[in-house]
Amino acid sequence: MSDLLEISDVEVEYRSRGRGRVRAVAGVSLQVASGQVVGLVGESGCGKSSLARVAVGLTPPSAGAVRFAGQPVTPLGWRRRPDTEIGLQMVFQNPYASLNPRRTIGAQLLDGVPSTLAGAARRERVRELLDRVGMPGTAADRYPHQFSGGQRQRLAIARALAPQPRMIIADEPVTALDASSQAQVVNLLVELVRDLDMGMLFISHDLALVHEIADVTAVMYLGRIVETAPTRELWRSPRHPYTRALIDAVPRISTTPALPATLAGEVPDPANAPTGCRFRPRCSHAFAPCGDQPPTLELGGRSAACWLNDPTTAAAVVPAN
Repeated sequence: MSDLLEISDVEVEYRSRGRGRVRAVAGVSLQVASGQVVGLVGESGCGKSSLARVAVGLTPPSAGAVRFAGQPVTPLGWRRRPDTEIGLQMVFQNPYASLNPRRTIGAQLLDGVPSTLAGAARRERVRELLDRVGMPGTAADRYPHQFSGGQRQRLAIARALAPQPRMIIADEPVTALDASSQAQVVNLLVELVRDLDMGMLFISHDLALVHEIADVTAVMYLGRIVETAPTRELWRSPRHPYTRALIDAVPRISTTPALPATLAGEVPDPANAPTGCRFRPRCSHAFAPCGDQPPTLELGGRSAACWLNDPTTAAAVVPAN
């Protein structure tokens, strides 16, 4: 299985008048293959959306590189995106903001239809796209405000499918939807990945949702990937305390009523990130070596950036009071 999207040592830095330089992404590497769903999870403020914008070429990285189908991704400017990169598309969090309220759905879908199709074939392609996402052909003549939130997200997905993409980046695509619409949109996305052999980077703060759909899960904390593993393995035996805390915070249905465990504290301001391990101030296992940034250790098909996985240091663990 070859990598379709390759993110290598990407950094994203912003300048803020009041906060100085904000390093939202601090050296992230990630790969997505054809037919694979990779979930990227973490609390709000961890840099997931900043990474998504760089991955799709909406903003340039401060350092590192992004490659799609083996070629560098060119940050978008005023010129049309190169044909070799049209196969990289994105589904945004807010479907109403990502659709033009002044244009019909059909006109917006036609923007992405390949120029090799003409006349009746273009109109037929619009009908096919609407049918693919479970919308009637009459939707082509209507405007975004005439649809519900779930329907608008389906239409946004149809627009992303118009240029026949090989890779979709879905940035919190169901956060603004009700539970029923969430299930419909997620099932649609996974079905498209399997049927069309696309790759998908699915970004969410909902670890339980990612558990249901992702082949591989990457856990992000304050601009860094702290653990990556096949999803079932990650849930069965997390190797980073942050991953364990996220799993423990997922509500569970059982005969004994109990509230999920909560992770103390908040994600620190990336403008003043902790030295060493960035999770250290909130970690119950923090010990002396955590004052240094832990290396990302390969652990047989998975990886984790935590000193607890280093045999030479793990033996000296003293739980914090």
